[in-house]
Amino acid sequence: MPFTVVRFNLVDPDATPESLSERYRAALAMAAYADERGVDTVQTEEHHGVADNWLPSPFAFAGAVFGATRRIAVTVSAAIGPLHDPLRLAEEIAVLDLLSGGRLVTVAGIGYRPEEYEERGVDWGRRGKLQDLLLETLLRAWTGEPFTYEGRTVRITPRPFTQPHPLLLVGGSSKAAARRAARLGLPFFPSAHLPELEEHYRRLCAEYGTEGWTMMPARETPLLHLSEDPDRCWALYGKHFLHEARTYASWQSKDIRSAVRSAASTVEELRAEGVYRIVTPDECLALGLESVVLHPLCGGMPVEEAWRGLRLFGDDVLPRLRA
Repeated sequence: MPFTVVRFNLVDPDATPESLSERYRAALAMAAYADERGVDTVQTEEHHGVADNWLPSPFAFAGAVFGATRRIAVTVSAAIGPLHDPLRLAEEIAVLDLLSGGRLVTVAGIGYRPEEYEERGVDWGRRGKLQDLLLETLLRAWTGEPFTYEGRTVRITPRPFTQPHPLLLVGGSSKAAARRAARLGLPFFPSAHLPELEEHYRRLCAEYGTEGWTMMPARETPLLHLSEDPDRCWALYGKHFLHEARTYASWQSKDIRSAVRSAASTVEELRAEGVYRIVTPDECLALGLESVVLHPLCGGMPVEEAWRGLRLFGDDVLPRLRA
């Protein structure tokens, strides 16, 4: 059975505080539905200062999901490591790990938007060193023992539920990210299907004498929405997928490699490209994907339509995947 994901970034370019509150509460109800149906993980992410209300606080959202669910994991993919205070983040993750019984997965990346760094007063040029400091601090903090941090002795309590520490992966598409993961003995999460980078990571693990593993997107990992009538759905709601695709594209330089990368400028181009797909339940099964990623609230998708697509997956596709 493929690995199953329901993704939420809570984007809504036309939101009011009232409608955005409804969207957030709908996402929690959808997470609970996914939990009951046996979906593997809720995936969320972090971006700041975006006009379309992109989620800036994935760990707060993860805590709410844990309160609404019993077994599903939450994958934060990715947290922008250098924008976080290392000690505070160690505490936040430890508490979420305890609350969830070990269901939090954190992918720490360095981001690719200089404006986010500028907004937070963080030096973009130091992002690699800041990421090293963050990861090293998290690993030391979660031991529960006193350690030296920036010249002073600190101790982080409580200790996490998961031992030796909560699941922490290093994200990125660069050799520097692979080296960072290998040096610290942490698993590596490439941002796209990059087998050559995975091999580089393995060589580095051998060089450092560490053990690790890779969680890499499959060669084909489209973002899916389910509908009994894809033609009608594209006509009515394609603009929401296009909004997200164009927003992502505006952030990504030619050097950024991502599993979600679109060059489309129209809904018709987006549909032909295949990065975002609206499929029937039968078509979803026929794709034969290693990972099935549902994106029910994509780009401001109406809540009612999001529920229709998610229920088609939960009630029609999942039972047949398990058969």
